[in-house]
Amino acid sequence: MSITLMRTPISQRWCFLFVLLSMVEFSIGKLFFHPFNVTYDHRSLIINGRRRMLISAGIHYPRATPEMWPALIAKAKEGGAEVIETYTFWNGHEPIKGEYNFEGRYDLVKFAKLVGSSGLYFFLRIGPYVCAEWNFGGFPVWLRDIPGIEFRTNNAPFKEEMQRFVTKIVKLMRDEMLFSWQGGPIIMLQIENEYGDVESSYGKKGREYVKWAANMAVRLGAGVPWVMCKQNDAPDFIINTCNGYYCDGFKPNSNKKPIFWTEDWDGWYTTWGGRLPHRPVEDLAFAVARFFQRGGSFQNYYMYFGGTNFGRTAGGPFYITSYDYDAPIDEYGLLSEPKWGHLKDLHAAIKLCEDSLVAVDSPHYVKLGPMQEAHVYHKQGNGRSSFSESGDGSRCSAFLANIDQHNVALVHFRGQTYKLPPWSVSILPDCQKVAYNTAKVGAQTSIKRLDDDTPHLSNTPVVQQLSRQEKASLVSESWMTLDEPVGLWSANNFTAQGILEHLNVTKDSSDYLWYFTRINISDEDVSFWKDNRTHPALTIDSMRDVVYIFVNGKLAGSKVGHWVRVVQPINLLEGYNDVALLSLTVGLQNYGANLEKDGGGFRGQIKLTGLKNGDMDLSKLSWTYQVGLKGEMQEIYTLDGHEKAAWVDLTTNGTKIPLSWYKTYFNAPDGLDPVALDLRSMGKGLAWVNGHHIGRYWTLLSPQDGCKQSCDYRGTYDSSKCTTNCGNPTQVRYHVPRSWLQESDNLLVVFEETGGNPFEISLTTHYAQNICAQISESHYPPLSRWLNHGSVDGQVSINDTTPEMHLHCEDGYIISVVFASYGTPIGICQKYSKGSCHAPKSSKVISRLCEGRQTCSIRVSNADLGGDPCRGVVKTLAVEAKCVSSRVAGFSSF
Repeated sequence: MSITLMRTPISQRWCFLFVLLSMVEFSIGKLFFHPFNVTYDHRSLIINGRRRMLISAGIHYPRATPEMWPALIAKAKEGGAEVIETYTFWNGHEPIKGEYNFEGRYDLVKFAKLVGSSGLYFFLRIGPYVCAEWNFGGFPVWLRDIPGIEFRTNNAPFKEEMQRFVTKIVKLMRDEMLFSWQGGPIIMLQIENEYGDVESSYGKKGREYVKWAANMAVRLGAGVPWVMCKQNDAPDFIINTCNGYYCDGFKPNSNKKPIFWTEDWDGWYTTWGGRLPHRPVEDLAFAVARFFQRGGSFQNYYMYFGGTNFGRTAGGPFYITSYDYDAPIDEYGLLSEPKWGHLKDLHAAIKLCEDSLVAVDSPHYVKLGPMQEAHVYHKQGNGRSSFSESGDGSRCSAFLANIDQHNVALVHFRGQTYKLPPWSVSILPDCQKVAYNTAKVGAQTSIKRLDDDTPHLSNTPVVQQLSRQEKASLVSESWMTLDEPVGLWSANNFTAQGILEHLNVTKDSSDYLWYFTRINISDEDVSFWKDNRTHPALTIDSMRDVVYIFVNGKLAGSKVGHWVRVVQPINLLEGYNDVALLSLTVGLQNYGANLEKDGGGFRGQIKLTGLKNGDMDLSKLSWTYQVGLKGEMQEIYTLDGHEKAAWVDLTTNGTKIPLSWYKTYFNAPDGLDPVALDLRSMGKGLAWVNGHHIGRYWTLLSPQDGCKQSCDYRGTYDSSKCTTNCGNPTQVRYHVPRSWLQESDNLLVVFEETGGNPFEISLTTHYAQNICAQISESHYPPLSRWLNHGSVDGQVSINDTTPEMHLHCEDGYIISVVFASYGTPIGICQKYSKGSCHAPKSSKVISRLCEGRQTCSIRVSNADLGGDPCRGVVKTLAVEAKCVSSRVAGFSSF
């Protein structure tokens, strides 16, 4: 029996790192590395003269708070990443032309320095177009107002602005000594982004633009390689790269360039009213292993941490506030298992093969069956690459793939037989023993609790962990309210003939734009409607994204859609009637050609139909325009501004009223667990905590159908394959970063558009409540044993093949064992029971090893678990435990 305890668990290391980094005074001359050069050849990046196989983790700095950055970077490093990747966000850095913002969540320099001080490299994708499900694709809206501008083509006004911003970023990085040759972490840059998807829309001017962008970037003298993703006509001096779910078949446009995967889509984004997509980790690991198997050398997860679209940063239209992306680190900064753990093991296995991978220009291909193949990287001791069936003690690594989606395959390789599960890759660091198989998960697996509290079950039985559980409490029993006026409230309104385009008026300073007009209805029309028992209707030829229609101050109806027709019956009185249209954007278009031509509001005619003498064209009338909401423009959501508004006490009879503001105070939940607001009792609107805009909320329901009880990882993935949450609101919980909270008297302000009940708003905290693990004695040994064993004659090897079970709770929690059995346990997590074969001592053994500890490791063998309870049977260890607060339990975390 033995146990391996982490004396400094990851949670404590994160805490230590945060304290350490917060004390560091960065200076311009700070060196994170000895200065080194970065080049490349046809095989890989060459860092300081050495070829490298690199795993990169995508983390977008504005989608988290600076207080979260150190822990996110540390978890990425712990998970095996050696590079951190991010876009830059032009509209966040230059919201007003010539006025720059590099503070708070947009402190790019601080983020880069944290990456460097963690010993990781940095891949900066300047763009400046980013897509990223980010508002307007990262472009500042003022850009569209420059005379004669056309985005992303051979257009002088656009190129001038783009070059100015890219130059600004490169100069900033150089001034802060952040490039590799200065001792900084930046090893690679990107110009443009997925332009190949839209290039054909621009014809010759598009092709010219690609060449201009590439030359402009290189002339800036950054001194590191530049890439263009999804750009098959990238010039010779730019590396063209792949984005997608699978990139193992990708080849660059020159045999002098390496194979790079800049966006490995490990999940997908979500729209309001949509299902929640999930990508099984077995398929994701298969895709990554195949990429390196077939010659890839740089792979970046999009996203490794997705985060949150705070404020109005979500693009669209209709992308939700959460950008969790089903990533290895979830929206709240907690590990999302099994993705994080299974990928960590994958990265370790690839690392074991790195010497062989970089030494061979191209692998030796071996066909093992009709849908089975091997790629062998074999370097002889003299440095020459070759292949031999017997091997000669020199470095050799192999990948064995079974791309059959349905059948297990037995294959023969180098005199041995290997069993390959369907749709899987086995990695053999020494060309003999399997260190890892993509379909055999040996890490904890999350069972996500969804908004209807229905668990999302993984199909992976090896190790299962219940997802973050929520401890909920009502925010407050005392609320105040304020009505948002339907009508003109500011002298800043203006009147114009006809219908103006939404963005031309708001400049995206607000989601909201009021259109007001007055129409005169004759007694003949009123009589006509009464005699024919009909109603007039307001029709709009085309509208996006949301419109609320008010007649004489009362809500008549609404419509949601992307350039859809509106037909709304309305009631009108004889004489003058006030018509008000409240137009809303829900994230600006972030993808596609000609973004500068996209807008919001209304297109075509607005008419009043059903009149006795024919339709009335309201488009030709004079309309008065009011940008934003009164409460929004007066900033009544801020710590100072809310005191200036005429709030009144709210009773339960005063709820569910459209266009209402609500405010209350609340105390922060105890502890350090991540916090969210549960807004399922509300309709649609915006929310702020202590003046921080947590984002848009909307309880729009997803479709009733299209979700499956379980997901088969085998076969090609797409975003509709494995979805959950059917029939429920797409999002009900909204992340409130701990750094935005104080211990008590936190101000919460909510603007509700359609009507909701704030008395039912609750706070939830997130943590891993239950963990379940199940692993067989025939499972692979831990990869740490390969890494610690070293090599023999330059070849990685291992002797101790005993598998291990690893259990861990989140920071501040310790293990309390509920069930343990070694033998033939049956059932699933939370429904385990002893089978016909059970080692009587196994429960006590597990309790002694794990009880009261934050993390523990158990060797899965007869000797370690109390003897062999049933000879001749492959035995399994199953454990179920709860994660309980170390403060409540009276223990200290180990």
